[in-house]
Amino acid sequence: MSCNPEHIARQIREKGFRLTPQRMAILNTLHAAGHLSPTEVYERVSHTMPGFTEPTVYRNLDFLARSGFVRSTHAGGGRLEYELAARAHHHLVCGACGVEMEIPHEQVLGLVEEFERLTGFRLTEGHITFNGLCPHCKD
Repeated sequence: MSCNPEHIARQIREKGFRLTPQRMAILNTLHAAGHLSPTEVYERVSHTMPGFTEPTVYRNLDFLARSGFVRSTHAGGGRLEYELAARAHHHLVCGACGVEMEIPHEQVLGLVEEFERLTGFRLTEGHITFNGLCPHCKD
């Protein structure tokens, strides 16, 4: 899926869903920022859209995630974040300073294939967050 909000908007319409101004604002916000919690989405969008509420954010993020347009991820400390569902990747999170690093899916593909072989599952979606200490904090 493309990471372009206009492309995602077109897909939403093609699937017969309504593209509301709230959904478009959320898509644009995630495109500009990357990973955000629902509260962060609300804080960024509410400044430009009067009447925008936190329940609106949660309802729309839930819809967009169930429809495959955004992906929810659990970052360090149990933090729930959302991002556009553009490309598969995973994360390394430092437990000391909080720095995050993305890992391309291709780098963990062998691990995913081994899980499938061992369990018999066919993994269709997933996100892995590895927690540890970054090079700066491990010393």
